[in-house]
Amino acid sequence: MVKTASTMLPLGTVAPDFRLPDATGKMYALADFQSAPALLVIFMCNHCPFMKHIASGLAELTREYQARGVAVVGINANDYRLFPDDAPEKMLEEIRVRGYTFPYLIDESQEVAKAYHAACTPDFFLFDKERKLVYRGQMDGSRPGNDVPVTGSDLRAALEAVLEGRPVSSDQKPSLGCNIKWKPGNEPSYFG
Repeated sequence: MVKTASTMLPLGTVAPDFRLPDATGKMYALADFQSAPALLVIFMCNHCPFMKHIASGLAELTREYQARGVAVVGINANDYRLFPDDAPEKMLEEIRVRGYTFPYLIDESQEVAKAYHAACTPDFFLFDKERKLVYRGQMDGSRPGNDVPVTGSDLRAALEAVLEGRPVSSDQKPSLGCNIKWKPGNEPSYFG
């Protein structure tokens, strides 16, 4: 495990397009969510201790905000050939065990992760109605072993601001997690 922080993609960045399959082969594209008042893109995986730590809280938070119209998409960009716990069949199991209600997509080429400058799992990107980036960073200050409860406070504050039409605070702390498991030779240049 390599502890890695978000790259903190510049606020105002327009959501990069994507068209990716879920673990059953059903395709999802950015355009499928165009009517939603906000879009939350989460780069995530199954095996990372940081993801396991927040999984229940994330499932609860995303259900709550999906009920309020927010579109949520999880994307697994890890090289699952080297990390079989992140393989599609394990993703289906993770959806069932965690109770995720959002599409959990496979970025096998890792091109979407690169387009978003994703660095770690979890890595959160919140876009407003115009699909401009208004928040990127941590769900909250909880980490494995730090005894801070998983509340989703940072992400919740950003979601509330977007839904209420208020500006999101620019005081944003990077997410921290396991590095994305890049395919050999595929590590993006933004780490350079």
